Amino acid sequence: MRMFTNNETIVIEPFRSVAFPVIKDLITDRGAFDRIMAAGGFISVNTSGNTLDGNAILVDKNDAEKSMDAASCISCGACVASCPNGAAMLFVGAKVSHFALLPQGRVEAKRRVLNMVKAMDEEGFGNCSVSGACEVECPKHISLDNIARLNREYMKGFLDG
Repeated sequence: MRMFTNNETIVIEPFRSVAFPVIKDLITDRGAFDRIMAAGGFISVNTSGNTLDGNAILVDKNDAEKSMDAASCISCGACVASCPNGAAMLFVGAKVSHFALLPQGRVEAKRRVLNMVKAMDEEGFGNCSVSGACEVECPKHISLDNIARLNREYMKGFLDG
């Protein structure tokens, strides 16, 4: 164990400060996640009065469960901090999966995934090497399946778009 002398200054900074710049002490700016969400983490709805009731659209129970599991991501950044590459693929995969599994999210699926991955790249996050460290550290137990779904959705969007 390390020993420190009295009145010695110890500087502790969060890991991966490239994606999450340090504001002060142990406070980081997670605005990168906000910018990724702004790039496509939403559903645009025509509210002209002709919109179907969300409960009138049938959703497969397994898809609904997977979507809600993905939606439980709290954007804490533990996945990025634990990743040897500083990747945000688990976060983005969870957000894309949340909508990709629901019929309401299929309309904008291609645009969403392409925009969110582009924003993730612009923020300087690394690429996934499937080490699984993100899944282990995730407090909400988001599965690596979401990264696989992100990759599939991205390829569909890229090839069709």
